[in-house]
Amino acid sequence: MSYSNGNHAGTILCLASYFKGTDFLTACKSRGWKVLLVTSLSIKDEAWPRESIDEFFFMPGAKDDWDMHQLIQGMNGVILREKIERIVALDDFDVEKAAHLREHFRIGGMGQTRARYFRDKLAMRVMAKESGMIIPSFIAPFHHDAIHAFTANTPPPWVLKPRSQASATGIKKLHSAEELWKVLDTMGADRVNYVLEHFLPGDVYHVDSLIVHGKVVFARASKYMSPPMAVSHDGGIFRSHTLPEDGEESIALVYWNQQLMDRFGMRNGAAHTEFIRAFADGQYYFLETSSRVGGANLAEMVEAASGINLWAEWAKMETLAVGESYTLPEVRHDQAGIIISLARQQQPDTGAYSDTEIDWRMGKEYHAGLIVKSPDPERIIHLLNQYAERFMHDFHATAPPLDRPSS
Repeated sequence: MSYSNGNHAGTILCLASYFKGTDFLTACKSRGWKVLLVTSLSIKDEAWPRESIDEFFFMPGAKDDWDMHQLIQGMNGVILREKIERIVALDDFDVEKAAHLREHFRIGGMGQTRARYFRDKLAMRVMAKESGMIIPSFIAPFHHDAIHAFTANTPPPWVLKPRSQASATGIKKLHSAEELWKVLDTMGADRVNYVLEHFLPGDVYHVDSLIVHGKVVFARASKYMSPPMAVSHDGGIFRSHTLPEDGEESIALVYWNQQLMDRFGMRNGAAHTEFIRAFADGQYYFLETSSRVGGANLAEMVEAASGINLWAEWAKMETLAVGESYTLPEVRHDQAGIIISLARQQQPDTGAYSDTEIDWRMGKEYHAGLIVKSPDPERIIHLLNQYAERFMHDFHATAPPLDRPSS
């Protein structure tokens, strides 16, 4: 018996171990594609755009720890009745899963080796170093002699980072060789899943971009006022803001992002890349990258500044017909900033924040968040600083750093 995709332009299989990418799913459906979603059973009742999803598949277990054998076995039945043209990972934890499925079923797109450059913190550093990028000193903490040499030649502090976690999850900051060896000894053989890196003081930036046929067609550079690691470890309030596009920082960051995408072989999709400008020498160092839309509602901040919905535009790229070219919508050149804090209240009320620049309010339990936009970058920074003081009084709560993400 033969099967077809009926009147659908094509069929796209999306993986989302966390609740995100709703605009991507909606945009795929609006372009006439059949949308299949594999997600975690624990989040099946989230506010998915069900009218845009033709079929759900649910995976048991931890959200970021699916059984790949079980996933492939489940897809075996689907592939018999559906001609799947695209497989897309909507979350960082799904990048390797999607690559594995593409390789197994021989579906086009990023394979397992290249996916590691955008997922595995050791692989991406090795690739960046081989490509001539400037990066903080690092080693794979496997061999004792190499670790001794690194600690002797690289001054502390150092950071021990999980190779396959997201954001600042699981990172340990260490200030002496004695402290490092205690941690490594408790890890045992699990240390092979980590990378050891010199902690480089500096300003941390991110570039959120869209890439089509290897060319970056859109990129917006932003600067963290409170980097994710500081928020995760020190209990701060998360803040970031876009940079003036004609400024020295933005021009340099957009340039280095294009160089990185070229060298890593990114062909199509969205990317979120982080750099640090060291206080010691003023140079931009590569920190890490990912082949997905940035988290922490940074996509909403970018959209407030530019009018570009990264999720929707990524969906357009993935669903281009043969011979169809991609056209970026008109870009707006405002500035925007975001502030997010854990909150003491289950449903924090930000109604007392009434500035006309407010463009978005967070609706997540035990979180308070705002996005502001304005043509004036100084106004954005002023508001974010002002709101940070008010958030501390009105909402702020802290939680211990997690070895695994909670959402």
